[in-house]
Amino acid sequence: MNATPDIIIQEVCPRDGLQIEPVIVSTERKVALIDRLSELGFPRIEAGSFVSPKAVPALADGDAVFRSIVRREGVIFVALIPNLRGAERALAAGADELNLVMSASVTHNRVNMGMGHEGSLSALAEATAATGGRIHVNATLATAFGCPFEGQQDEGKVLRLIEAYLRLGAQSITLADTTGMANPKLVRRRVKSALGLVPRDGLTLHFHNTRGLGLVNVMAGFEAGALRFDASLGGLGGCPFAPGASGNVCTEDLVNLCEEVGLNTGIDLEGLIALSRELPSIVGHPVPGQVAKAGRSCDLHPAPPTPP
Repeated sequence: MNATPDIIIQEVCPRDGLQIEPVIVSTERKVALIDRLSELGFPRIEAGSFVSPKAVPALADGDAVFRSIVRREGVIFVALIPNLRGAERALAAGADELNLVMSASVTHNRVNMGMGHEGSLSALAEATAATGGRIHVNATLATAFGCPFEGQQDEGKVLRLIEAYLRLGAQSITLADTTGMANPKLVRRRVKSALGLVPRDGLTLHFHNTRGLGLVNVMAGFEAGALRFDASLGGLGGCPFAPGASGNVCTEDLVNLCEEVGLNTGIDLEGLIALSRELPSIVGHPVPGQVAKAGRSCDLHPAPPTPP
């Protein structure tokens, strides 16, 4: 493999993948999962969250998780935060990067964050100031392709919010398809517009497979110039505050696709599939990923005996 990946995949299962699971995964199992993931070649792992434990009880142990994981050279451990208090907790726990979220949709932002755009932008400014430039700040724009309450989001509004993020100190941007409403045509158009404001290595795309378009949207985004993509082991995850927001793009399915078309991810696919096959025992139910069930296309099987 080439030393430099052709496509950057950030693993978000420990945060986004586990946040809506009905059974709360123990801190010890989360730490073990993150440590296994960091051994597989991921350059970036969203390891936890510092939101209110009342809002997302499954991630209430963010402090303990960040303090317990093995720090591997070259791996950036990202923390999702909602505000200044979350930023302070994440900094104290040793997060390498902060990720703040606001929705392009005002309605979804009120449901998800309990405030309008002005409040969210103010929280971003406070959190960014609190870092004192010590660590990287990423800002995610949820429902950037469509909202279950408002429908498709105006591109001009999306671009204005990106500009506001950048003015307030965000150093990179994630565009999130929170409920799987994107399509390849829309993705290409939005990525080309966003890259007029953000450098290629400063833009991440976050897709859900709600309507079966997750992988094709990744490929559309990559062809339009995007380099970085979120994905979740086993295809777990979804927004707890958006109707129908089923799982994220499945990491092992995406890595398999990249290998099929000759894109280097730097990630150990065999190890990833093996880890995904352990997920049902961790979360207590089958997971959506396909490659872990079917195996890779290069995994051949013996032919059945020929009748005499």
